[in-house]
Amino acid sequence: MAAQVDTRRSASEPSPGVPARHPSRRGRLRRRLRLLLASALAVLGLTATAFAALLVATPSVSTAPQKVRALLATHHAPGLDGQVPSRVAAALLATEDSRYRSDWAVDPRGALRAAWGFVTRDPNYGGATIEVQLAKMLYTPGRTDPLALAEQVALAAKLDHDFSKNTILSMYLDAAYFGDGAYGVSAAALHYFGVAADQLSWGQASLLAGLVQAPSRYDPHGHLSAALARRRHVLARMVAVGAVTGHDEVAIAAEPLHPVIAFYG
Repeated sequence: MAAQVDTRRSASEPSPGVPARHPSRRGRLRRRLRLLLASALAVLGLTATAFAALLVATPSVSTAPQKVRALLATHHAPGLDGQVPSRVAAALLATEDSRYRSDWAVDPRGALRAAWGFVTRDPNYGGATIEVQLAKMLYTPGRTDPLALAEQVALAAKLDHDFSKNTILSMYLDAAYFGDGAYGVSAAALHYFGVAADQLSWGQASLLAGLVQAPSRYDPHGHLSAALARRRHVLARMVAVGAVTGHDEVAIAAEPLHPVIAFYG
């Protein structure tokens, strides 16, 4: 009688057609994950340490209101006295910082958009929040070096902590340059349209909101076609964030504009 062959496999043997497991491969994966986690924590720690150092090194922002008043006085321009013209604010925020009311002073998504805009050279991709832009105007004007950008972030955090959103927005609208010698939205409204900032129509307000990104390029006195193209972008953003309806957009775009030559002061 022929001897029987034991065809039973031990529990440690792989089934036919099933690749054998490699404990060493799993170990390497775990080590890589631990290394990746440790590196991420180290980067976060260094970032937090650098940010804390910047908070100490940068000045107090308690001087922001005084700096805004000094800027307006230098250019003989009127201020808003803490008020915020609603139509200009709606148009500006839709274009420059649509999450301003709810977000913190630094917007990571905005930073990514800014990087994309830099790479593609598309001026419609903004990235800096209102707080960061205000910090740049008041504390690091004319500087574009990496240290200045880092300082702006720290200063923006301080502005967000020390002032209300409405106060920051009012200071921004007072400090912003709107082209053709007009500093602050009050002077810009008078200069371009001959009315007070809170009396601007939607069409006028959306045009002014588009100027702050590139005041010389979009100056309606010398570059009206570019200004109107920029306004179309502003209106599209306003529809996207729900500030106006699509029907409103059509009506506003059709609104006749008659910029006036009315130099303030």
